[in-house]
Parts: sequence; structure tokens; C-alpha cells
Amino acid sequence: MRTLCSSTLIGEFLLIMFAALVAMRLSDVSTAEIWTVSGIAMALCVLLCGMINRPGAVQIGWALQIGLIAAGFILPTMFGLGVVFAGLWWCSVHYGRKVDEFKAARAAAEAAAVQV
Repeated sequence: MRTLCSSTLIGEFLLIMFAALVAMRLSDVSTAEIWTVSGIAMALCVLLCGMINRPGAVQIGWALQIGLIAAGFILPTMFGLGVVFAGLWWCSVHYGRKVDEFKAARAAAEAAAVQV
């Protein structure tokens, strides 16, 4: 799960940065507001990469995705990014847990086979 979630967050970081650069040209929102919203989201992406396996990290990731969707009211490009990455976050968490469960079951089966 750590690999999938971290990959999603790194991609999200990069796309937020590029979206902020585009928004500076196309949006009527001030540059300071664009970089404040984008900077907070990018910092959360980096911090969350380091704490994926800790308790509450998945919930903080969901809060980040919801925050990006809500940031769409200030910066419309963030709405689209929030929706896309909320879907990617769900996939990362869902399939990451399935892979972790499969690996744990396989390790338990191998350990049982070695004991026999």
C-alpha cells in the first residue's frame, strides 16, 4: 500500500505544481492565493508520503483529497485535480490493502509449509 499511495501523492504533488503555474496565467485569482493553496497541498503531499504506514495517514490522505476539491471554489483547476486524485487515492488504498493481505497470507502459508 505504501508504494501505491506514495506514487499517487508524488503525482499529485507534480500536477498541483503544474496546475498552479497554469492558473497563474488563466485565473483571475491573485498569485499569492494560488501559491498559498497550492503550497499547502504540495507540503501535505510530501509529508503524507513519509507517514503512509502510520495510524491515521489514510484519513489524512482523504482529508487532502476533499480539501483539493474544496479548493476548487478558490482555484477551479484544483476541483478537477481533487476529483481525479480522490479516485486514484481510493484505488491506491483499496488495492494496496488487497496486495498487503495477499502477501501476508502467502507469507503465512510459506511459514506453515516450512514448519511441516
